[in-house]
Amino acid sequence: MTDGRDLQEAVARFVRAFGLHQPDQTPCGRPIPVSEAHALGELARDGALRQSELSHRLRLEKSTTSRLVTQLINRGWAERIPAPDDGRGVLVQLTPAGTKAADQLAKARAARFSAVLNRVPESERAGVLNALETLTEALDDP
Repeated sequence: MTDGRDLQEAVARFVRAFGLHQPDQTPCGRPIPVSEAHALGELARDGALRQSELSHRLRLEKSTTSRLVTQLINRGWAERIPAPDDGRGVLVQLTPAGTKAADQLAKARAARFSAVLNRVPESERAGVLNALETLTEALDDP
């Protein structure tokens, strides 16, 4: 019978094998923190977002997201702009340099994930994806 320890060990092996434990580099080998890469991806996908929405999507505390946005701004990748529907509200959006960085990350990520998936036997790919979705849903369940 498998228990929580088996899952813990399997996830830890996966994290190390995929490179998620390296704080200053994405698993696809880009020299930026994983949290910044995720923020770039969210902003590239959906355009300008409220910082609170970005916090929610990244599953980070508001203060952590604030520091993250400041890092992106300092790199020249993001900017804060007034929210058009709220005089006091602020949105975060990518700059042209941020859009370029996000595009480069997306290409590197696509290449890395394709290479990994191609090493999974074709008959097991759907099962791997299903298992990841099941784990994500289990984490989302309060």
